[in-house]
Parts: sequence; structure tokens; C-alpha cells
Amino acid sequence: MKTYTRTGDDGTTSLFGGNRTRKSDPRIECCGSIDELNAAIGLASCAADANIIPQLNAVQHELFIVGSNLAAPTVSANLPSLDALMVHRLETEIDAAQTQLPPLRQFILPAGTELAARLHLARAVCRRAERLLVAFALQNPMPPLILPYLNRLSDWLFTLARLANHLARQSDIPWRKP
Repeated sequence: MKTYTRTGDDGTTSLFGGNRTRKSDPRIECCGSIDELNAAIGLASCAADANIIPQLNAVQHELFIVGSNLAAPTVSANLPSLDALMVHRLETEIDAAQTQLPPLRQFILPAGTELAARLHLARAVCRRAERLLVAFALQNPMPPLILPYLNRLSDWLFTLARLANHLARQSDIPWRKP
């Protein structure tokens, strides 16, 4: 596969199925946000222990499923789809991590260890992607599990960031009201 095609030099890009659209189209903005989220998770994996990398990689593969479904102008049965088990797996992993964490009693700063900070950054990108997709879904058909998946994924990233701090014996930094 060639890296460059020159077909996007006019400000358009291909959707799944071959239709072309402007790169400024809201669908492309959503796809780009999912791509950015995937890259942020990849960046987090660079600072992760070997035991969490498979979980991060699984999410990266799932985000490709999200992106491919967003790149299709209509909901397509020919594309891989998100499965409710993926959302359930995130919930299970959140629940397991929370058994190791002290209860959260106040807001915390998105900081701590390098891994925690990278996971918090990925969480913020995930929330932005989710906001864009909520607006997009008001006027466009979209597979129904994408929004629950992204909502759960941001919770998962938050919990993993807290766990990364906890395992490194780094306390979460509470937000201090002025």
C-alpha cells in the first residue's frame, strides 16, 4: 500500500465504500478524534508496564472498529462491529481496578506518574471525541454501541490513571478549592 495517493490534495478524502467528502466534514472530524484517541493510548502504552499493554492494545484495536464504522456513510453489516461484551469488559476491568484503590472522595488533578498523566490525557481526548460523536449522532445514523463504549472507555482510562499512581505509590493530587 502506498503512503501517499495525492487524491486528498483537493481537500477531500474517501469514505468507506469510495464516496469522497470534504476533510472538514463532521464525520471526518469524528474519525480524526478517534484516531487522535488511539494515538494517545499508544503514547500511554510507551510508559506502561507489560501487564497493562495488552489491555491498551485491545482498546486500540476496538477504536479501529469505531473508526471504520464512522467512515462508512451508512451503518454497514459488512464492517466489524462493537459488541456489548467489549463495554462489559471495560466495566469488569474498572471494577477490578477499583478494588485496589482508595475510595475517591473529591476531584483530583489529572497528574501523577508519567503513565497516569498520559492516561488522563487520553481520557480527555476520549471525552472530546464523545462530545463530537453525540452531536454527530443527532443527524447521522451510527451504530448504537459507539457512544456507550466511548463513555465507558473514558471511565476506564480515568480508573487506570488512578491505578497507575496507586501502584507507583504516588497519591492522587486532590483539587483544592480557592
